[in-house]
Formats: sequence, C-alpha cells, structure tokens
Amino acid sequence: MGKTCAMPAWNAYSFAFGPILALLGIVVLVLILRWAFSRGVSVVAAAPRRGSPAEYGMLVPIATPSTYIEGEVWRQGLEAAGVRANLAQTSAGPRLLVWPVDVESAQEVLSRLK
Repeated sequence: MGKTCAMPAWNAYSFAFGPILALLGIVVLVLILRWAFSRGVSVVAAAPRRGSPAEYGMLVPIATPSTYIEGEVWRQGLEAAGVRANLAQTSAGPRLLVWPVDVESAQEVLSRLK
C-alpha cells in the first residue's frame, strides 16, 4: 500500500541538544578570542627594536655609512660581489654587517665602492 516513513526515536531530552551544542560553540569561540587578544601573549610578531651594534650575534660591523641610503648602496654592491651583507639601523646609526668569514672580502669590495 503506501510507504511509511521511519521516524527517529526521540527521548525527553532531545530538544536540549541543539541549544547545548550552540552554547558549547559560543564558549569555544570566547575562549579562542580571549587567548588571541590577551595582553602580553601576542600571536603577532613584535615590532623590531633598535639595538646596539654589538647585539647582532655573529655578524660583524664593517662600515658606518652616514645615511641609510648610502648603506643600502654599499650593501647592494657587496651582494653583487657575492658577499652576504646586512644593513641594520642600530641605536648608534646604520651599520653594515657581514659574517666573520666574509670580513676581508667585504672590506676589499667596500674599498672599491667608496
């Protein structure tokens, strides 16, 4: 004859599952947002700060350009010559930094650039 539809078996507490799941979802979101926006524990990197020329680990300062632009020109000249170099804005002004193994070749290249 006709088709019969099977109805799921519901108990007396079934009506509460929806609101309880919604409430749990909101609690999870609140916990995640509290963690993400809490003070002192940021998931975003802090802004770089200027340090003294001696605070750059193994990098050795080899030149003190008068301006950051001059230092960038020197750094690009060193990079073109195959010497790895960094330009850092330190608390004492811009410094051109290289690895200890590259000091001699960097000074030679810089003498030609100046």
